Amino acid sequence: MKKLKALFIAAGIIACGFVATQPAYAGDEDTAKLLAVLPNTKLSLADGIKQTTKGQEVPISGKFELDDNGKLSLSVYTAEKGLSVLPEKNVLKELAGSPEQAAWTPESEVFKDVEHVARSSQHLVLNALSQQSLLAVVEDASRHATGIVYSINPTLHGRKALFEVLVANKDKVSKLTYDIPSGKFLGKK
Repeated sequence: MKKLKALFIAAGIIACGFVATQPAYAGDEDTAKLLAVLPNTKLSLADGIKQTTKGQEVPISGKFELDDNGKLSLSVYTAEKGLSVLPEKNVLKELAGSPEQAAWTPESEVFKDVEHVARSSQHLVLNALSQQSLLAVVEDASRHATGIVYSINPTLHGRKALFEVLVANKDKVSKLTYDIPSGKFLGKK
């Protein structure tokens, strides 16, 4: 009976591992689709970050992505009350719209669902630790890699706070990492 139970547990672990690897393939397919339409943008990620920096409102992450209709979209998450206001007292939102015209007119969505509130709360806290703005990191990434900077994401790797910046050059993607507290460029893969 113990062997049978162990077999079911092992099968469950393998099944979970298989399920967990499925989105990675889908992500690669999505990335290929995004890279195919990314040259259609008339704006840079830096342009979107600059446009969403107004008053106390601060960008906390940004990316080009495919919207629900498969169209190119520029998305910037912001903390409306700035980095010094705690997430639970802030207004965390996304500004997103087509970057395929000279003027970007994003729609605004205030996050209310757990997934987006949690993710943007982490982004706010990690940005608050940084000596560099998102814009400064994106501009530095443009100097370290050839192509279109299409994503900046504050994240934790273990206990290390990093900005991950993705740069597309045709069908190739480079990932640049920056130490969040110092803003120092750490490397490119």
